[in-house]
Amino acid sequence: MQQNPEMDYVGFWPRVGATLIDSLLLLIIIMPMLIAIYGRSYFSTDSLFRGPAHFMISCVMPPLIQLAFWITLSTTPGKMAIGAIIVDAKTGNKPSAGQCVKRCLSSYLSALPLYLGFFWIGKDSRKQGWHDKIADTVVIRRKTAAVPASPGLPLQ
Repeated sequence: MQQNPEMDYVGFWPRVGATLIDSLLLLIIIMPMLIAIYGRSYFSTDSLFRGPAHFMISCVMPPLIQLAFWITLSTTPGKMAIGAIIVDAKTGNKPSAGQCVKRCLSSYLSALPLYLGFFWIGKDSRKQGWHDKIADTVVIRRKTAAVPASPGLPLQ
């Protein structure tokens, strides 16, 4: 598929920055919860699994929060900070809930081989990671004022 001149594909480093912002915000939410449940001793144990609350708060909640942002807003707070949104690669419209779920699940595939699927963003002409390719999405900034600002409206 050819590049769309109305889309500015967001590359690797801006997306790393957005991920760092999202991670920091999640830490601000997660750490007080874990300390409230486990106390300060949470930090002194070497155990990988510290209990069901740890698993739910640290492993289940973050991707669910991310998915909720993707489905409702087509972005996350980190992507908002850099002016980026996730769109359907073919239409430029807001991705479907199914695409968002597929993108979330396939991001684990992008991470498995030493994060190669994420580093792929720096090599790809449309700046797609493997998870973007699998879900048929792209991360963009809108280029022209003639393009609707809402991620749910089609590109002109």
